[in-house]
Amino acid sequence: MSAFVPPSPGFRFALLALATLACAPDIAPMAAAAELPAVSSRQRAEKKSFTDGEIIEGFLKTAFGAEYHLAGRVDRIRKFDGPVRVYAESDREDRKTQLAKVVADIGKRVQHLDIAMINTNEAANVRVKLVRDRDLFRTMSSFYGTEKAREIRSSLDPQCLSGFRKNDNFEIEHSDVILTVDNGDFTFLDCAYEELLQSLGPINDTTSVPWTMFNDNVSMGYFDVYDQYILNLLYDPRIKAGMTVAEVKTVLPAVLKDVRAWVKRANNLKE
Repeated sequence: MSAFVPPSPGFRFALLALATLACAPDIAPMAAAAELPAVSSRQRAEKKSFTDGEIIEGFLKTAFGAEYHLAGRVDRIRKFDGPVRVYAESDREDRKTQLAKVVADIGKRVQHLDIAMINTNEAANVRVKLVRDRDLFRTMSSFYGTEKAREIRSSLDPQCLSGFRKNDNFEIEHSDVILTVDNGDFTFLDCAYEELLQSLGPINDTTSVPWTMFNDNVSMGYFDVYDQYILNLLYDPRIKAGMTVAEVKTVLPAVLKDVRAWVKRANNLKE
């Protein structure tokens, strides 16, 4: 949905992804992800070798369904069909700089995704609203209405969230992301990666897959190898918006073979 504007009646809409994270003091706001001990320790312990079945399970569980949805079907593939341009709305230049690095990292690691920051919101199809934690509920209310914002807060108590509008062909037309800027570097980066990636389509959280950031019990702070598999599968041209699970399964073996080769090169994997 467009920020501060209700969706037009012709759109089938409104899938939300929400993440609940622990607060931390807002220190060293310009720290890069690799410089954070909480990130580097996770990278050292990261599992990078997965079976085909493990990758496919995570893809199907996150690319279909929705953790919380307001309207529309959730049994089809949803993705952007064209360039993705991200605009950040904030007076915090440090956080905008961090966000730009996150966007660039995503673009570097997803082969068939054209994503970049943009300086004007008119041409953006992903709008990121950066707010103080104390303003989160008010911002949610302006996006989704007070009643829905209360429902989201009471059931999920998020610290960041994202939602998108899709057309009748299940192509995402616009995404909105809300991130808090004052809960510490790790929380900001963890939220930024998860919500930006979910705003691209894999919006369903699952607690049954332990390697994905799309699990409310998992915090990353960086773009891990397992989720690179998920996003590269989703944005392969053979996986099309509107596909059913059965249709996706017919092309997955060939797509996964190519995605494995790409992720291996992008991360210098030995396997």
